[in-house]
Order: sequence, then C-alpha cells, then structure tokens
Amino acid sequence: MKTIDQVEPVCPDCLGALEAGDWGHRCTRCGTRWPSQDGFPKFFREREVRASDRFMRLFYNGLPALHDPLTTHFLPWLQRDTSEPVFRNAALRELDLPGLCRQARGERLHVLEVGIGAGANLPFIIDSLPPAARVTYWGLDLSRGMLGQCRKRLPCPPLDIRLMLGDAHSLPFADQMFDRVFHIGAIASYGQPELALREMGRVAKPGTPIVVVDEQLDGARDNTLRDKLAFRLLTFYDRNPHCPTEKLPATATDVRSVQLSRFLYCLKFSMPDQAPGAARR
Repeated sequence: MKTIDQVEPVCPDCLGALEAGDWGHRCTRCGTRWPSQDGFPKFFREREVRASDRFMRLFYNGLPALHDPLTTHFLPWLQRDTSEPVFRNAALRELDLPGLCRQARGERLHVLEVGIGAGANLPFIIDSLPPAARVTYWGLDLSRGMLGQCRKRLPCPPLDIRLMLGDAHSLPFADQMFDRVFHIGAIASYGQPELALREMGRVAKPGTPIVVVDEQLDGARDNTLRDKLAFRLLTFYDRNPHCPTEKLPATATDVRSVQLSRFLYCLKFSMPDQAPGAARR
C-alpha cells in the first residue's frame, strides 16, 4: 500500500502549489490569491458559488447550531426506523477505516470529508479508529457558519484535523491524494452533483472506496402517506431525490448502492488509476 506522508492544499484553479502568508495563500503557478476568512483558508470565489448552493448556505450560515439537533432528533423521528448513531455507523463501516489502518501498518493516512458541516461524523470516526492510528482528517465545507460550529468540537485526538472553506465542485487538492473520501447528507443540493462526484474520484487514490450518503425514499418498504410527506419536507430542494448512480464518472468501478434507512441511501464506488489531470478534462 502506497502512503503519502504529507498532503497540502493546492490552487483549485490550476492545481499549482501554494505559498502561505498571514493573509492566506498565493498560487506559485498562476499567481491567484486565496485569502483566509475567520481563520479558515478559503479556496473559492463568491461569484462562482452556484445558485442552489448559495440558497442552502443561507440556512447553514444562519442557523448552524440547529443542524446537529435536527439531525440527531428530527430526522430519526421523521424516518421512524433508525437513530443517528445507527445510520452514521452504517455509512462509516463502508469506509472500513479499521481495515485501512491495519493495512497501513502505522503509516500516516489522509481522509477527506467533503461537506464536513458541524463535524457530526467526527465522534463516530474517532470511535472507529484503532489506538495507534495516524490519521490526518481534512474537512471541507462551503459554509463558514458550519465550520465555526465544527471548530468548537476540536481538539479531537487522535485525529490531526484540518478545516477549510472550499467548493465540492472544485476541490483544492492534487490528484490521487486521499486514502478515503466521503460525503454525507447534501450532494442532492449541489448545483452539479456529477462534477462533485468526479472531483471526489479525482482526489481519491486508485481503488480506494468513495462513499456518498444522501436522501432516497426506500421503495421496497410500505411507506405511508405520512412517510411520503415527511420525505418531501426533508427534500424540498430536490425534485427527484435518488441515488445518483447515473452521475458517476464513466470510468467508476466497484459501484454499489444500498439503502441505509427509510430515507437514506449509501453509494460506494472507486476510480482506476488515471493520468494526472485526466479527471478534470
């Protein structure tokens, strides 16, 4: 297993190396400056944020402290069939972090959570890691409010956690950097889910599992009118909430989709080895 001791963000425009300063980062290739905001490196331009992403960010920035209580209490009540720990642990089992750590044999590993939000997955991640694990955990989100809530959870030993403001449609990382990549709970609200999926595949190492969880009504269950109305309330921003297998990159392999609960699917795939930059062409 090939491990990478150090991962650093790169320019999301040209994937060039960055040099850091008190004001933020500057690309050494194209010269673009990426200023920090509220202590977080920021790797996107406001004018390029898509309309749907901008709309959802109004909620996340305005009421970030409500997000976790709603997920912990309101979502299980709507679904009627599972608790937050059950569905989060089920999703994280697909990442198989314990198996990855055993395979790494003490080498440093890098995990990327796209859309980390307020960091609700961090306690479950920590519980799943072996005592001697060496993991750098990268958390990226479009919402400054949510990252502010996430920062309140820190420090979270044994993780080395790096938080940044970034756009899932243009990840500020070089190709094939991460040992695991995952996203929970928002891809249906992205302006271009197919581009976000492609970017997740680009930055993941060849063959590594990429895990995506979001809403889909389980058609195999006997859903009542209450269930259907509750699901539409939860997914008001999406006309057709479903597992987006048709939006995966054409070269995706090991594609697998399972239903985690009445309202949530889990999509898992990996990418083959590709020439540098091929995924962005």
